[in-house]
Amino acid sequence: MSRADIEIIQGDITEMAVDAIVNAANTSLLGGGGVDGAIHRAAGPELKQECKGLNGCETGAAKMTKGYQLPAKHVIHTVGPVWHGGGKNEEELLASCYRRSLELAQENHLETLAFPSISTGAYGFPIERASRIAVREVQEFLVHQKAVKKVIFVCFSGEDAEHYRQALNASQPDRFP
Repeated sequence: MSRADIEIIQGDITEMAVDAIVNAANTSLLGGGGVDGAIHRAAGPELKQECKGLNGCETGAAKMTKGYQLPAKHVIHTVGPVWHGGGKNEEELLASCYRRSLELAQENHLETLAFPSISTGAYGFPIERASRIAVREVQEFLVHQKAVKKVIFVCFSGEDAEHYRQALNASQPDRFP
């Protein structure tokens, strides 16, 4: 793995032509605000129909659907934790979102994946911590598998993208063979 396997951009995740985009979903999986609402609107009503059959999703877990009207072939829905100050296992739950999403991608032979900044919007997870957790989990996963070839962090704002760039630049260079 090299740093080229991870890209950080400011943009709209609903426009990404990748094997799967990750949705920062709520536990119902039936749509909501922010990234979740944007993905559901862009994918069309078929996405909500398929999500109804999934019986929701627990925090830290992930489930996959088709992409429907999105340029992405699939949507991996993961439920990030609401930030309560750090004493309710929020960091591990967020790390689990990234791991479970990547595992689903690997199990389904998906090569390209785009993540939003999970839990940093309405759920209030501090962006500095969230970006470090996201980068760490993706780097560790990419080192130990061969299916997923590229991960793109698609940040809504330039400020969020900068936090992800700083987290990537601060990562240990000896992690890359």
